Amino acid sequence: MALATLEPNPVWAEGAHEETIETLAARDDLVYRVWGGDWCTDCRAQLPDFGAALEAAEVPDERIHHHELDQHKQGPGVEEYDIEFIPTVVVEQDSEEIARFVETEPVPIAVYLAEEIRETLAD
Repeated sequence: MALATLEPNPVWAEGAHEETIETLAARDDLVYRVWGGDWCTDCRAQLPDFGAALEAAEVPDERIHHHELDQHKQGPGVEEYDIEFIPTVVVEQDSEEIARFVETEPVPIAVYLAEEIRETLAD
C-alpha cells in the first residue's frame, strides 16, 4: 500500500532546491525505501515535500518503496532495517545502504539525503 503522505506537495518550491534535484536525478541506480504512517504527524509534515523532490527529479516509482507502519511502528522491513522512528528513508545502491534519514534533521529529507549521497558517492 502506498503512503498517502508521500504524495507530492503541489506547492513545493522546486526552484529553491535545484542542487538537491540534480543529485537525486543524476543517479539512476538508487532505490529509496520510505517508512512512515499516514497517522504520523512528522510523516505528514515532511514526506509530501520529499515526494515532490522525487517527482521533480523524475525518480521512477519502481525505485521508491513505501513501507506503511501501524501506530506501534510495526510493518514490513522494520526488523530487517532496524526502524525505530518515522519517517525513515533508506537509500540503497546495489542493495547496500548509502544514506539514511531518521525522523528529523535541521534540513528537509531530500536536502539531507542529497548531501549524504554526494558525500558517499563522491568520485
